[in-house]
Order: sequence, then structure tokens, then C-alpha cells
Amino acid sequence: MASDLEQICSHINEKIANIKKTLSLRNCGQEPNLKTMLNKIGDEIILVNELLNKLELEIQYQEQTNISLKELFESLEEDYKDVEHLKENIPPHLPQVTTVTQNFVSASDLDPEEPVKAEEPACTKKPPKERRNIKEMPFITSDEFNGIPAYMKSRLTYCQINEVIKEINKAVLSKYKILHQPKKSTMSSVVRNLYHRFTDEETKDTKGHYFIVEADIKEFTALKVDKRFHVILNILRHCRRLSEVRGGGLTRYVIT
Repeated sequence: MASDLEQICSHINEKIANIKKTLSLRNCGQEPNLKTMLNKIGDEIILVNELLNKLELEIQYQEQTNISLKELFESLEEDYKDVEHLKENIPPHLPQVTTVTQNFVSASDLDPEEPVKAEEPACTKKPPKERRNIKEMPFITSDEFNGIPAYMKSRLTYCQINEVIKEINKAVLSKYKILHQPKKSTMSSVVRNLYHRFTDEETKDTKGHYFIVEADIKEFTALKVDKRFHVILNILRHCRRLSEVRGGGLTRYVIT
């Protein structure tokens, strides 16, 4: 009972103290000097409140920027992994990049009063014989591959088609290296037989064009002339990489 009375007395005394403080502050607000100071304090509180609002907005903006940067970092990390994968799995049919270093002498390094001497050739060599370029079939691009109808390419991949193109070019190169040999050159019996077969297979429709037949594929490559091979030939016709010339029971695949 005594403790309850003490708590009630303490609560009443606290209320009385708050009332006294309120009355004293009310009296302070009536004095001119204190009133001016309180107005300044009120204005400063408003400014601080505005600054706090701006700070809150800036913090929200920085948080959103931080989230965006994290997403960008994750995206760049994925791109980097893709680039590393492509770097480690470069298709074999792509041309290799070769670096050629050249030395240049800047004009500032030359003495303007000293005449420039033309270098004389050490020796005059006979110009090399003109090499006959052998036409090759261009590889299929990714855009062309995407444009091939699905029923035509079935489960064939971009690399598989270009791998066949690579082997066809190998056969064309091997065939026409033999055909471009002089007739009077020394040939083995096997090469001479191939030479005569190549010339016998030519027609007026293939004159001036590079072509191969299935026998050339079997002779110069490890490709199997099967159903899958003919499906790829059909794709190459669709992409205008080759055309067919038939005659004498033989199908000639002309490089276009």
C-alpha cells in the first residue's frame, strides 16, 4: 500500500514539474528578446528539416545507384565469362590473325640537309611465276545460318556445316593443284590417272568453273558421302555456295 502511494505521489510531482516548465516557456515566449530568438530557432529547425529531407532523398538515390551498379557488374561478369568461353573455343574454320611488325622512320629523325640515299637492291631476282588462285567456298555466316529453314538444317549446327565447307575446299585445292601442273611434268601413275579423270569429267557447262564430284570427296577428305552429307549440300545450294551440273551419270558440284 505504501509503495502504491509513493508511485502516485511521484506521478503527480512529475506532472506538476511539466506544468511548471510549460508555464515558464510560455512566459519566455512573451518577452520580445526571447521571442525573436525562438523565431530564429524555429527557422533553423525548418532548414534542418529540409536538409534532412534532401539527405534522405540522396541516400535513396545512392542506394538505387548501388543496386544498378551491382546488376551491371553481374552482367559484365557474365559477358566476360562468355568472351573467355569464345576465346577458348574458337571455331577451327576462322582465319588466324597474324601480326606484321613494320619499322617506320619519322621525318623528325632525318637530317633535312643530308640528302636521302636510295637503297639499291642487293640483287635482282627473277619475278616468281604467277600463281593461279584456286577459288574456295566462303564459310556460312551466323546470319545465313539463322536464315536456313528449320526443316532443312534439322539438328545440324553452324560449326558442322562450316566443317564440311572446309573439307570441300580441301578437296578443291587438292584437285586443282593436280590440274594446274604442266602436262609435261613428271607425275606418278596415280596422279596421272587422277589428272585424266578430272579432264574427262569436265563439260562445256563447267568450263572456267571450279567443281568437284563425290569421288573427289572420297579421294581427298575423310568425309562420309552419306545422307547427312547430302543434307548439307542441299543447305549449301540454298545459301548459293554451290550449284549442280548433271550429265553422263555424274553430278558435278560447282563452286559459285
